[in-house]
Amino acid sequence: MENSQYKLGMVGLGVMGRNLVLNFADHGFPIAGFDKDKTKVDALNIEGSEKKVKGVNTLEEFIPLLSKPRVIMMLVPAGAPVDSVINDVLPYLEPGDLIIDGGNSHFTDTNKRFLELKQKKINFLGIGISGGEQGARLGPSMMPGGPAEAYEIVRPLFEAASAKVKGENCVVYLGPGSAGHYVKMVHNGIEYGLMQLISETYDILKRGLNLSNNELHDIFESWNKVELQSFLIEITSEVFTQHDDKGDGMLVDKILDKAKQKGTGKWTSQDAMDIQVPLNTIDAAVAMRDMSAYKTERENAAKIFDEVDPKFSGNKNEFISALRSALYFSMITTYAQGMAMLLAASKEYEYNLNLKDVAQIWRGGCIIRAALLEDISKAFEAKPDLVNLLIDPKISSEIKKRAGDARFIIKSAIDMGIPVAGMSASLAYYDSYRSEWLPANLVQAQRDFFGAHTYERVDEKGVYHTHWNLK
Repeated sequence: MENSQYKLGMVGLGVMGRNLVLNFADHGFPIAGFDKDKTKVDALNIEGSEKKVKGVNTLEEFIPLLSKPRVIMMLVPAGAPVDSVINDVLPYLEPGDLIIDGGNSHFTDTNKRFLELKQKKINFLGIGISGGEQGARLGPSMMPGGPAEAYEIVRPLFEAASAKVKGENCVVYLGPGSAGHYVKMVHNGIEYGLMQLISETYDILKRGLNLSNNELHDIFESWNKVELQSFLIEITSEVFTQHDDKGDGMLVDKILDKAKQKGTGKWTSQDAMDIQVPLNTIDAAVAMRDMSAYKTERENAAKIFDEVDPKFSGNKNEFISALRSALYFSMITTYAQGMAMLLAASKEYEYNLNLKDVAQIWRGGCIIRAALLEDISKAFEAKPDLVNLLIDPKISSEIKKRAGDARFIIKSAIDMGIPVAGMSASLAYYDSYRSEWLPANLVQAQRDFFGAHTYERVDEKGVYHTHWNLK
């Protein structure tokens, strides 16, 4: 293929970048790839030898391959590497060219880069991509944000490469500026919450009911055929069937119980606090990943505090049925928290998000894809300004009939000494949201007492301060 005929240039040919290049090429788009690591370039050229792809390891070779307006997409680690790539390619670009950040950049960094590149008349898009290596190769969920006219340049490529659900693309233009990366951040926050809830469910079944890995596989496999159907439930069922290739037994039992994190869940919690949106379950999930890192301290504490033997006595089948219901209850509230945050952020940052679109593009390709997203999409289609998913008629019906199971499971876990921070936080979110009255009046009284922070009254308008009696 002659020079200047490649529709997009990919910078970063790790597994994600290489797979997305091959995905674009599968749909007839000629794609160039660049990486300083020659082994990654060679891997692309070998795997794409029969496709319209070409990998190179110098910018002097790379830039002339691209048709105009040039489109350069980055799949590199967030932070300094993104800025480094932008600085490296800028001298080669012209007004009207487009740079795309397809990584997990913090939305504030995306805003900053957008403004800086706009001054140089270079278009910039921040696109959240979910689905991991397999999604990149076979069809991810993609969340683009930035100038609408810039997205039009690449819309055919992304629509072709995205996952499909019922013939619909799992990609849609979301809004200006950092809208795409913000939505991806919240997606990852929801992901943290769901993973925590599933891990607590596993803990209850393993330590509480003393179930084997085969039994755990069967339970999660059956749950994936009903209302809990989702990617995370599906892969959880498969985890229990993986044999350890370094010894006897199953691999899951050999994995150290210290969870890693790249920060996107923490970012979600941090910004939710900034815009004052409660994210009980996601906050708990972040905290429990932090707690898992204290492995040595936990081992020492276990020798001191051995007060509870985590064993369940009762009808196992009934308990497992209630646990399934409690997990679904908790998952619904987690999605509700994430969607409420997106609604608030859309107003705060002027994204003008369509939450029906967000739910629809999450139905396929991404990590949090689930059957529940069909109901979520329909809820926002029926009422685009729905303030909270929990008050949708169908969702509220599901929540009400499962709340009792959630209370039963949480109380049982407490009696067994099994921590259920995520489930407890989910129930607390529900209970506080449905409470007409909360004890915040006492908080306000305390604030006014010690700091003269004032308060409002229930019986008349105005702001008040009292000189409290201190005996």
